[in-house]
Amino acid sequence: MPLPATRRKTTVTALVRTAALALLMAFALTGLRATPAAAEGGDVTWTVRTAPNSYGADRSSFSYAVNPGGRVEDALVVSNRGKSPLTLAVYAADGFTTDTGQLDLLTRDKKSVGVGAWVHAERKSVVLRPGKSVRIPFTVTVPGNATPGDYVGGVLTSLRQSDEAEGINVDRRLGIRVKLRVGGDLRPTLAVENLHVDYSGSANPFAAGDATVTYTIHNTGNAMLSARQTVSVAGPFGWLRTEAGGIPSPPELLPGESWKVKVPVHGVTPGVSLTATATLTPLLTDASGSTTSLDPVRATAHGWAVPWTLLLLLVLLIAVIAGAVVRARRGRARRKLREDARVRDAVEQALREKGTREGREPQETPGPQETSEAQETPETPEAQEAEESQGAQKAGEAQKG
Repeated sequence: MPLPATRRKTTVTALVRTAALALLMAFALTGLRATPAAAEGGDVTWTVRTAPNSYGADRSSFSYAVNPGGRVEDALVVSNRGKSPLTLAVYAADGFTTDTGQLDLLTRDKKSVGVGAWVHAERKSVVLRPGKSVRIPFTVTVPGNATPGDYVGGVLTSLRQSDEAEGINVDRRLGIRVKLRVGGDLRPTLAVENLHVDYSGSANPFAAGDATVTYTIHNTGNAMLSARQTVSVAGPFGWLRTEAGGIPSPPELLPGESWKVKVPVHGVTPGVSLTATATLTPLLTDASGSTTSLDPVRATAHGWAVPWTLLLLLVLLIAVIAGAVVRARRGRARRKLREDARVRDAVEQALREKGTREGREPQETPGPQETSEAQETPETPEAQEAEESQGAQKAGEAQKG
């Protein structure tokens, strides 16, 4: 299928026309696919396919395993299916993954450092008469100091056409993918980077919400890799775990490339604290096309899932309870003060009444005996001695008589 065309603006007015043409061509720009591929435009039609040889008779692409310093020879076949002669440029270019996940190739004016620099076609251009085909040999020469790992590019045929009415030059390209694995220490490694989790709840405080998990898959190794992905979101201590639905696999990433992923997770319980876990199982494809699953790679990130409506209700409930407690305490304090005042008033009243009763009782007149007894004074020691002496004298006189 045709590769994206290179367009150069020649006039200011042509810019708008170029954009319109790009929209029409976008339906055909899906990168390199299985051969034979065909480019069509008016009366111009040509195809490219792999040449049958010891590598295979009906290959969809070129794929090699070569050691540093090694060399490979192969060929592609170009056919003119149109009614007019064609002059096509032939060259190689490095590949890269587009934002849509398709494999694309660098334009001719960009410098290649891998496959595009190591693949050399026997011809730089070819002229084809209508209905004719030509076999174009090429060689792949890997430098002796090449880094082990996977490299991807393509062998291209290009037709440059000028549209004077539109004021643009269009470079129509058609090619075949070349995948090269340079021998040595193969380190297939993926990393999960920039993992984040965000939560979006609803007005219903008891309803589940949605989380969005974003991260970047980075091919940090030297092998071309895809992966199976799983994503989950859990509350505190791993409780209330929710798994994301089926997540499409990322495209095969070349060494050093990255791919951004955004995964929605529905039905997440707002447990205040969230833990998002992203797990990748790298998938390595060998030269025969078989796929091997490697050890999973995991990463976690933390976020918040606060049920704001429920939290607001909780705050209001606490405020109401606190207000009720404060009012109850104040009521008890006021009642105690009133009780103390009543007790104090009762005591004072009782004391006043007692004083009044005591002030109104009559004074009693003492009798003669009470008066004499009251007037008696206690004897002194000298008087007691005199009285005892007189008693002794009276007793002596009695004995004498």
